[in-house]
Amino acid sequence: MSSTRWDPFSDLVSLREAMNNLLEESFVRGPGEGATPGAAPGGGAPAGLAIDVRETPEAFTVTASVPGVKPGDVDISVLGDTLRIRGERRDEQESPPQAGGTRWIVRERRLGAFERTVRLPAAVHSGAADAEFKDGVLTVTLPKADEARPRSVPIRSGQAATSQARPIDVVSDGGNRSGQPTTG
Repeated sequence: MSSTRWDPFSDLVSLREAMNNLLEESFVRGPGEGATPGAAPGGGAPAGLAIDVRETPEAFTVTASVPGVKPGDVDISVLGDTLRIRGERRDEQESPPQAGGTRWIVRERRLGAFERTVRLPAAVHSGAADAEFKDGVLTVTLPKADEARPRSVPIRSGQAATSQARPIDVVSDGGNRSGQPTTG
């Protein structure tokens, strides 16, 4: 009976090769090398769009960097608590380089369709949404629906209005380890 000895370094090399292939397919491959410009690896699906989502008590603010895209090439839609941003990055040079003329040495900028859908943690009032496009940065402000906004609830006392409230001391150390307040 023969036994084969396991070499842990062989698995590390294959992991490194897998990561290199993933990064190469995602970012490095250009047109004509098996990748559709701007598309996700492996097909005609639109590329993703990096976003930042910030929440305040009144609204959500979504920010996306879309350099080189004209505002008319971006479509924003809201359905319930879901925001969808989609558009297309177009090439400034529509025709391919002429034979004997210029040629691409490096071409890493993604072109083509992009799309991002994000589900927000609360319902929004889509009729009051606002979008601003400035210096290649898209900012979408989505006010929260009234039922999603925090409200302050006043506390009524169960005692008669003529009685005065007694102070409550909470013991932070010492004898009362139950966590229950003691009255003084």
